[in-house]
Amino acid sequence: MNAVQQAKSCTHCTQHLPHGPRPVFTVHPDARILIIGQAPGRKVHESGIPWDDVSGNRLRNWLGVDAPTFYNPECFALLPMGFCYPGTGKSGDLPPRPECAPLWHQPLLRMMPGITLTLLFGQYAQERYLGAAQKNTLTETVRNWRAYVPNYLPLPHPSPRNQIWTRKNPWFEAEVLPYLKEQVALALE
Repeated sequence: MNAVQQAKSCTHCTQHLPHGPRPVFTVHPDARILIIGQAPGRKVHESGIPWDDVSGNRLRNWLGVDAPTFYNPECFALLPMGFCYPGTGKSGDLPPRPECAPLWHQPLLRMMPGITLTLLFGQYAQERYLGAAQKNTLTETVRNWRAYVPNYLPLPHPSPRNQIWTRKNPWFEAEVLPYLKEQVALALE
């Protein structure tokens, strides 16, 4: 069984998943853009389709792509920090399970040598992939995005809950989103 089949059938943290395991991710050897997000939400858990929710609609708008392009695995690899829906906490979904990324990311990333753009959505992805280079807050990390390119582009999660954040940080839409759209278009040429 290859790494994709193993990850798709993973039950490693079943006892911690109130809705049971259902790993949701997309990888392909020819993928060019890698999106590392947090974990599937309830709706994505139910559909089994990554980013199949309001956050996904907003994300596709940020990227400047339509759904068929976004869901073409030769264009986008969709790899969350936690592959299964972690359940709901006091103020939204629980954090991604900590076992998942260390267990599955490297075997899956080795299968995708053509990745030219890696997008890190949210604090969990940024903590793992930026390490000590990450700033004290997500806002500072995203504001200093130029320090991380071309290897990574740190971004806030596109959740509608973050609309207040985007209003408080107009530089994001003015500077980062145009760069993001340009880089996505170049990667997909």
